[in-house]
Order: sequence, then C-alpha cells, then structure tokens
Amino acid sequence: MSKGGGKQHTPREEPDNLKSVQELSVIDVIGEGPIQGPVNGLQSLLLNDTPVVDAQGGVNVHGVEAQWRSGEDHQSPLEGFDGSAAETLIQAEVTYDKPITRTITSEVVDRLRVTVGVQALQQTTDKGDRIGTSVQMDIQIQRDGFWSTVKSVIITNGKRTSPYMVAVIINNLPPRPFNIRVVRITEDSTSDMLQNKTVWQGLTEIINLTQSYPNTALVGLKVDADQFGSQSVSRKFHCLGRIVLVPSNYDPKARTYAGLWDGTFKPAYTNNPAWIILDLLTHPRYGLGQRIGLADVDKWALYAIAQYCDQPVPNGFGQDEPRMTCNVYLADRRKAYDVISDFCSVMRCMWVWTGQRMTFIQDRPSDKVWTYTNANVVNGEFNYSYSAAKDRHNAAEIRFIDPQNGWNVSVELVEDKADIAKNGRKVLQMDAFGCTSRGQAHRTGLWVIQTELLETQMVTFGVGAEGLRHTPGDIFEVCDNDYAGASIGGRIVAVDVAARTLTLDREIELPGTGKAAAAISFIGHKGESLSATVVSQPDKNSVVLSSLPEGVMEGGVWGLKLPTLRRRLFRCMAIQEKKDGTFAVSALQHVPEKEAIVDRGATFEPESGTLNGVTPPAVQHLAVDTSADSSLYQAKATWDTPRVIKGVRFILRLTVGAGTEEEPARLVTTVTTSETEFTFHELPYGHYTLTVSAINGYGQQGDPASVEFDIDLPEPPDFIEITPGYFSLTVAPRQKVYHPDVSFEFWFSEKQLLSADQVLAEGQYLGRGSMWIKDGLMLLGTDYWFYVRSVNLVGKSAFAEASGQVKSDAQGVLELLKGKITA
Repeated sequence: MSKGGGKQHTPREEPDNLKSVQELSVIDVIGEGPIQGPVNGLQSLLLNDTPVVDAQGGVNVHGVEAQWRSGEDHQSPLEGFDGSAAETLIQAEVTYDKPITRTITSEVVDRLRVTVGVQALQQTTDKGDRIGTSVQMDIQIQRDGFWSTVKSVIITNGKRTSPYMVAVIINNLPPRPFNIRVVRITEDSTSDMLQNKTVWQGLTEIINLTQSYPNTALVGLKVDADQFGSQSVSRKFHCLGRIVLVPSNYDPKARTYAGLWDGTFKPAYTNNPAWIILDLLTHPRYGLGQRIGLADVDKWALYAIAQYCDQPVPNGFGQDEPRMTCNVYLADRRKAYDVISDFCSVMRCMWVWTGQRMTFIQDRPSDKVWTYTNANVVNGEFNYSYSAAKDRHNAAEIRFIDPQNGWNVSVELVEDKADIAKNGRKVLQMDAFGCTSRGQAHRTGLWVIQTELLETQMVTFGVGAEGLRHTPGDIFEVCDNDYAGASIGGRIVAVDVAARTLTLDREIELPGTGKAAAAISFIGHKGESLSATVVSQPDKNSVVLSSLPEGVMEGGVWGLKLPTLRRRLFRCMAIQEKKDGTFAVSALQHVPEKEAIVDRGATFEPESGTLNGVTPPAVQHLAVDTSADSSLYQAKATWDTPRVIKGVRFILRLTVGAGTEEEPARLVTTVTTSETEFTFHELPYGHYTLTVSAINGYGQQGDPASVEFDIDLPEPPDFIEITPGYFSLTVAPRQKVYHPDVSFEFWFSEKQLLSADQVLAEGQYLGRGSMWIKDGLMLLGTDYWFYVRSVNLVGKSAFAEASGQVKSDAQGVLELLKGKITA
C-alpha cells in the first residue's frame, strides 16, 4: 500500500480597488434671454434622454447639480464655474518608447487639465490569481528647449478591469507657444498576464475668469460622469422660452383678454405665435429691430390674430386646446423672409407691406366690406382663373415634434377620402412649423387640403379710384350676373321710403318657391353690410322690402341673395394702380365654412354660385321592363331625378354584348328625350346595357347611371330545394342571379323521367309560380320526382330535376292521423 500527498490551489481575483471619479462640468447656452426657465425643475433636464427626476419625484440620475440663469441684462455668475474651459479629446495610447506630445499656442490660457489613465490594470500570477499592479506616467513641459517633469501620475498596487482616469491640473505655464507631453515610465507589458496599457484621454485649456453672460439664458451643469461609463453625456432641456412683449390686458396663462386694449405692452412668456413674431420683427439684437420699429408693425392686426389663435378648439382626444401655438427653437441663421413666412404659416396668414407698415392677412371668417357688381367695375367685367387639378391635394403627411414620442418627429396623416375615391390619391408632405400638438398638426393638414379643394377660384377686375372700397386682406362679395346666369347685382335707380320700395337698374327673377325666400343686400353709408327680405315684387325691376335699412340711397350698389345660389366671397390679395388711374384687384375665393370644417369637424353640402354651373345629378331608380313586340321584343326604361332641374334632358345609350374580348359591346342606338321614360322596339336576343345621363341647357352632363338586362331564354334553376312534410313535399327552385321577370313551371312524377319529351308526355303538370307544395303523397320511403323549368317573356329553359321523400317517422304520422282513423 502506498500513500502520497500534495497541495491544491483555486485561483482567486482581488476586487477592483481603483474608483474613477470624473465630473462633467459644462455650461450650456439655452438661447437669447430672458426666458421663463425650466418647466418643472430637474424633471425638465434629460441626460441621455432620461429625466434626472421622474414625474413621481424619484431620482433617476444621481450626483447632478444644475444652476439656471434666465438671461437678464444683469445676472449673477454661475457658482463654481470660475473658468472657461475648452476640452480636446486625444484618446491616444502612451507607450514606453513613444510619448504623446501636444502644442499650446493660446496666449489667454491660464491652466491646463491633463486627463490620463489606464484601459485596465491587473496582473495574473502563475497560479491564476488576478491581483493589482503599478504603473507610472510623467507629465512634462518643454521650457527653453529642455523637458521637465511637472507632475507624476503613479498608480500603486491598483486593480481595475475597466478604464480608470486621473485628471491633473498644471499651473505656472511657460510663455506660448510651448509643448506638453505624457511619458510612460513603466515599461510596456509583453504578456497578456499583465494588463496596464496607458492612455492620454484629453487636454483641457482653462481661462481663469468669472462671466455672467448677460442676455443669455444658460444652465451650468455638474454631473458625476462615472455612472455613464464610457458614454458621452447628452443633455436636453424642456424650457419655457423667451419672455416677450404682450398686450397689457392679456393673461398668457388663461389666454384671455380683459376689456379694451390701450395699445401698451408688458413682458411675459407666451407661445402665441402673434406675439412671438412681433418680438422677432422689432427686437434690435436678434430680430429686425434695427430696420423696423414697433410703429412699423400693425399691432392691431396682430391683436386680432392673437385672439383667434387663443380660441379653444377640440384636440381630437375629448379636450380643448388653443387653436394655434408655436413652440420652436431657432438654432440656425436663416433669411428673415423665410423665418417670417414660417411663423405666418402657423397662424394661417400672410404678411404684406402696405407702403407704410407691415400688416398681416389671416385666413379666418370676417364680415364683407363691399359688394362689386357688373355696375361698379371697369367695363362690367370679371375675369376668373382656377388652380390646376393636379395641385389640389387630398392627403397630407404632416411632420411635427411629438412630446409623446420623446420629443422626436411623428407624422400625422390627414385624408379627404371622398376626393381620393373620386380623383385618386394626391399626397402633400410638409412640416408643421413650431407644432408640438397632434391635434394642431391634424388641423394644419386639414386646412391645407380644404383650402386647395374648396378655394380654387381667383378673380381679377378693375375699379376706378372712387370705387375702390377695400384694402388687401378684406373680404368682398362679387355679384356677377354673367357668371350667375341671372341678374343678381346692379345699382339702385330710385328709393321710395314710405312704400319700402326699391327700383333697380335691371329686371330680376325671384324663386318660384316663394318670393320671401330672397333678400337684397346693400352697403350702408358707414360702410356696413345691410340686408332686407323681399316681401313682394310689383314689377320685374322693383321690389318691396320688409324694412328699409338706413343708408340705402339712389345710385348705391345692391346684390340679390337667392336660396339656390351661394354667395361668392373673395379675399383681396393685391391692388395695383394702373397708368389710366384705375386699380387692378386680384382676389382669392373665400369659403367661410372652411373654419368649421377644419376646427370643428363640420360637414357642409357645397352650393353652386351660378345657375349655369348647376351640373345635373345622376338619375336614380333606373329600371327596364321587357315585353313582346311582334316577332321580337321591346324594352321600356323608366327613371327619375333627385330634384327638379329646369330644361333638363336625358341622353340614352343602348349597347348589346358582354363587353369582353370574345363578345365586344356594340352600340344599338342613342336617344335624347326630355321625358323620364323611353321604349326601345324590335330588340333581338342579347345582353343589353342601358346608360342614362342628364344634360342641362348649357350642355353640362351629370354622372351616368347604368342598368343591364337580358333578352334571352332564362337559365334553368341553379338547384331545387325540397323540404319534406307529412304526406307532402315543398319544392323551391333557386337562381344564381335573381331576375324578377322569371317564374317557374312545376311538373311531377312518381318515377324518374329521362328526357324533356318524356316529362311533357308522362309527367303531371302542377302549375306556374315561384314555389310549389305537393300534398297527398301517401307512400312512405318512396322517391317522388319533380321537374322544374324557368319561364320568362322570351321562352322556357331546360328542365332541372330533383327528388325527395315525405317524412316517415311513426310518431309524427300517428299525431297527424290522430282522430282521423275510425273502426
């Protein structure tokens, strides 16, 4: 028996004993001051997209110190930020025989911060133990051509499995320029058993000064950077922005205006785009204030626009929000025209220079200021143009900054499905400037779509100096007799105040449904819009009104409101003076209902502004009834219209054939009639298609309506459904396609018949109808046979066969015979 001995060893690893404590110290400029500041303290500070403090008050990122300055003209310096530093990342490995050198050239640098360290520091023994080790680096500066060591970084018996950095401050710098280098004193490792690679991580140039950064909103941030590892720390701030001038009677939090405004201002934060653009236009430092002043901007127009922007509208989620807000961070230098245009797009407006000051025209409903007719424009002419159909988008993809998506870009899709179905999909892609609300993004897209689909017309005309009664942006009414196809505007010839009667310069035709449905509109002597209902019409060129508004005078302009015609409103876009002393006016169609469609989701049935342009609707209830006509057949078509249209006719187009490659459709005849029925005679067998379109007196056709019908032998039943009863069978034939002119013949046999001739010779004819009940069938367990064929005006189909047995359960039969059996 032998015995032996020995020692066993389990490798061990010492814990890391080097703790790298690096602090991120940075000053971030938020923007021009003063600003309102962070929305909610440290909840408004995001490091690497993580709020420092969450909504419940819990700390997500520890070791954070933030100091805010709003950007006042006189503000205190940030505490603990006594120097201005600029760091340069080097991130280079320092080896024993290759020191890393950099040159300092700046004359204003007072101190240097050198950050060096190791990528890892550990040694593995022969027994597998992982223990600490040591490494040394020297920081040297070149003076008068000689290198001298100013700092030594010695790490003794340290262990670290991840990067470890040390920051060293170098004072007493030599005259510039000079060189600085990092030298490795410890020899390089030649084995994986020793990990001690050294790196020069960064070089920071520091200027000793205390700065307050006047008129600059900023935040000073100190963060324990060790918790972020090797990641760079990104910063985001959720702030309420610039404090600007707002009306003295305005409460920007409640978005209300108290009483009348006296034209004075006060400083306050607001995201109302009207007061933001006023600040950009008039501020002398970052705006256009060195070129234009407050007196050069129409603050009264902005006041009305601001009130419109603040009005609450549904946000799409069961709540209300301001109609328009602007939350934008301008970080790049851009052309003033582009910036102003972007802000105007938020407010649905455009800016114009009147020759004296800048004013703004907003697309919103407002009262008309004047009526133009053929009687008060040059040569009585209005000239019209239309937007191209290809430019009328019916879908929009709106990009906006979405708070629910981490303040990243989201896309809101807006569509007009009815127009897409009619004209195909035409998509517009656009950015909603300054938009952080999905509801506002949706309204922006809807406004663009509805503007392009509803406001397609432009008008130009000329007026004399005495007839020009509006400025750019004003809304006026156009009563164009030629366009309307009726007399709807002119001048007043005489006024009988006592009789409330007006004599007009032309004959008018009132609606036959009741003359009281019409009204006459005027412009009063103060420029206000007036209207009165027509009570009666003594003569074709005179009317009696329900009341005579004050200010109606001879020579004044009148306009006729008819229930069948839409008022044609236009917004003036430009006025140009011509050499002959007249003015050329350009205006864009204005649809006041658009606001309710966009902001409230309302729907309207569009009305026409002309009798000439009333396109007839499609006919309805189109049907065809066929009957015999000598040796051939006739087809009587009938239809009606959804409403009565004066002078309407109907174009009928009859074709025969399936319209396939094998059986192309051929035109039989085309007919025009003013009746709502027509009969086609002597038609042979065939598959016919009848198309009917309405056409008015101006040659405008409505949408066609079509119906198909056959003149042919009917198809036999697709199948026959037989339902058993006690001593009876119910026979119900079924068609693939229902034809109301088809009925069925029913034949019966107690045995199966093999041909149509045998059915006619031996079968029992039951009758004609849509179904049949055959009773008196007393044999149980026996097949009874039925033969059915389809019948129409043209003839009869082949027979279809089916068989069935009556119910044979004893209990049911006895119940049926109960009381009927006697001894």
